[in-house]
Amino acid sequence: MLLCLYQYNCTDTNSTLAVRSIITNLWPQAKKMAFDLKLTACLLLAVFSLAAAADCECQPSDEGHDAAKSRTLKVIAIFCILVGSSAGCAIPSLGRRFPALRPDTSLFFALKAFAAGVILATAFVHILPVSFDKLGSPCLVDGPWRKYPFTGLVAMLAAVATLLLDTIATGYFLQRAQDSRGAAAAVAACGGDASPSHDHERGHAHGVSSAVIASATMPSDAADDCDDAEDRAKLVRHRVISQVLELGVVVHSLIIGMSLGASDFPSTVRPLVPALTFHQFFEGIGLGGCIVQAKFRVRSVVTMALFFSLTTPVGIAVGIGISSVYDANSPTALVVQGLLEAAAAGILVYMALVDILAEDFMKTKVQSRGRLQLTMNVSLLLGAGLMSMIAIWA
Repeated sequence: MLLCLYQYNCTDTNSTLAVRSIITNLWPQAKKMAFDLKLTACLLLAVFSLAAAADCECQPSDEGHDAAKSRTLKVIAIFCILVGSSAGCAIPSLGRRFPALRPDTSLFFALKAFAAGVILATAFVHILPVSFDKLGSPCLVDGPWRKYPFTGLVAMLAAVATLLLDTIATGYFLQRAQDSRGAAAAVAACGGDASPSHDHERGHAHGVSSAVIASATMPSDAADDCDDAEDRAKLVRHRVISQVLELGVVVHSLIIGMSLGASDFPSTVRPLVPALTFHQFFEGIGLGGCIVQAKFRVRSVVTMALFFSLTTPVGIAVGIGISSVYDANSPTALVVQGLLEAAAAGILVYMALVDILAEDFMKTKVQSRGRLQLTMNVSLLLGAGLMSMIAIWA
């Protein structure tokens, strides 16, 4: 602008002198302004460079490291989480003593909706973000992990795999239950005694198949009060649901337990103790509700509850054992944890939406009662909200 003004007035001597005077006076200010802009740009570039360097820092820092204090907090966490998980699993089982908590009551429907909200928030708010962070870490300099959203892919495949497992297992165990009933009826029609064969089967059946079809093969079992095929199908269905749900919950619980146990920073461990205690308590309510509807024998109920309750404490103990050699920022640890978290999220999303919420909300008893629908929706949002709030600390 100054140059154009100068050229425009170059024919007039007085004007030329005036323009030169203006240029002479403004030039130092222009130089100072340019210097300030360059300095600002350099400072911004330095800040961004330091931020990038901090993001790419893959070596653990020793600031705040205190192994002895952290170990004390971890021992406290083991007992707190064990008590919280056990209490959560036990609450739905209180229906045997308190009629209001039985599976056919409105309170139980509301409790299951609350648990489904907890499971959904666990998958979407707690697990998936961690998986995205792990597989998108700057420490993964090699491989395709940062070039493709593997978290979404693995979660989707896990949900589809859960659907396949759900349908195949339900059909398989239902067919086995029907075949066993047919054989028992044939023996009874011939005047034989079917109890020895049942005792033999009871003594030698193992694994999930024994837990799923046990009551369907024994007419004397207290859990098998249904005689028609539809009720037997529902019973087998609830048993498959409880088994698959526990699989997804246990995978996630083991991972968070190991992560807590491997940390030697009290500032990290301290807020996780109450957060994970409530986390496992709410998840235990969801799993316990499914176990109650499955009508397992007492031994199977206790086994499943203990398996869930002990998973996180065992994970913490394993983390304590490997804390001296475990590097949370190593590529192997990042990839393994990221993939397992994504798979657990896919399983839990499917189970919460399909096997818990859809099944309960589509029942005639629920759809014909507006107040019950409102109560279940409020419970669903309350469970999801509380679990999402826990993400502030965990």
